[in-house]
Amino acid sequence: MKKIIYKITVLVLVAGGFASCDSELDQIPFDEFANESAYVSAADFENAIRGVYRNLTAASLYGGSDAGGMLDAPDILSDNVTFAQKGRGTRRTLHNWQYAPSTEPMNGFYQSSYEMIYRANLLIANAENFEGENKANVVAEAKALRAMAHFNLATYFAKIPTQSGDANGSLGVAYLTEPDPLVEPARETVGATYDKIVQDLLEARADINANNGEARFDTEDVNLLLSRVYLYMGQWQNAINAANQVSTAVAARSNVVGVWEDTNKDGVLFSIPFSDAPPLNFSIGVTWSQFSVNALVPEYVVSYQLYNLYEEDDIRKEAYTIQASNGSGSDRLEFNAIKKLFAKPGGAPGRVDIKIFRAAEARLNIAEAQFNLGNEGAARTALDAVRTKRYTTPPSGETGTALRDAIRLERRLEFAFEYQRFFDLKRWGLSIERGGFGDLADGSGTPSDAQSLSAGSFKFQLPIATSALDLNPNLVQNPGY
Repeated sequence: MKKIIYKITVLVLVAGGFASCDSELDQIPFDEFANESAYVSAADFENAIRGVYRNLTAASLYGGSDAGGMLDAPDILSDNVTFAQKGRGTRRTLHNWQYAPSTEPMNGFYQSSYEMIYRANLLIANAENFEGENKANVVAEAKALRAMAHFNLATYFAKIPTQSGDANGSLGVAYLTEPDPLVEPARETVGATYDKIVQDLLEARADINANNGEARFDTEDVNLLLSRVYLYMGQWQNAINAANQVSTAVAARSNVVGVWEDTNKDGVLFSIPFSDAPPLNFSIGVTWSQFSVNALVPEYVVSYQLYNLYEEDDIRKEAYTIQASNGSGSDRLEFNAIKKLFAKPGGAPGRVDIKIFRAAEARLNIAEAQFNLGNEGAARTALDAVRTKRYTTPPSGETGTALRDAIRLERRLEFAFEYQRFFDLKRWGLSIERGGFGDLADGSGTPSDAQSLSAGSFKFQLPIATSALDLNPNLVQNPGY
């Protein structure tokens, strides 16, 4: 059943979702309105929280590509990829920063995020009169997921606090904490939005289990997300403190390739496993390329600029990129294709686990925050915790601006094609410069149409879709549109 929720059109879904009593996310959610009988037993609330997690696998969030989402848009909007002429033209207007309210860029992401928030709020509201032993944990999970959804919305549709001096007082997002499907919320300021994200995460951290099993948040996941939020806020010591609560080690160099081929989970904090059965039979890797390595139809390829930043002894070059081709003879084209998410060994393209949080981020968050506090020795130590597990002969010893640049470079190399690049450039107040290279393996071929987005451009904040504005008179459009 369709209904207007938060004045955008989304499915109003009850608790539902992955209803088994183990930690697998393995059942399609119910599609009906919630009522009192849906929230009675501990099993009902376990069912409900799996329904919230189910949203993460939506095509417009982390489960694929629906005109951009968390899976691909942060790289498509940035300088990590080049538009491939051989592909289908997927998300070309997003890549070229040609979006406008009428084209509704990222509207699927916007809707899916608020659907996820609605589900979380429904669980939290119904838990008020529930006294089961799992109450504190599932409410904590719901608050963490609610915070994550609002944070993701804010990174696209609002300024990031460190982006500019006026960021905290500018338009944030509507922060919803009640399951009212007809509410017409106004946007908070950026400062208020981030304060509420932190509040939700701190409350979640206080009550969430240390280990909730596979595909569920636990203490370390909340701490990693909290560290990222604090980093975006410029609260350096808080970012360090939260990241220091992440004890999982950075993946060993020998395991990095296997992490992305799903043969090990070294250094992975939170992931959602692929299944051959619905609803977890997503094909996320095809967001970058179709078909096989020897008959590739790429949507986007590794930018030649980025490809050359990977040193030959950097294991990520093997783990994240792959030499691929299309055609034969004089028609043969060679590509630096994106291997991340592409396939398990011998498996079908795209059918891989979704990896959302990894331990390497905690160390890199600490490195950046320590540098900003003037603690260069501590910054290098945290940086080297990643570099020593990526290179056979890692760089080291930088100071001053060179150290800052080394930290930023490692973030780019570590999280390429992994939901972060656009936001890093945005929060650092930097322009996007794509370098003018083409889509073929040697840098020749056809470049992306648009090559530069100046620092401070209003297009770093995506527009609210016209349909959302029409449904909610209290929404205000971002400046410039």
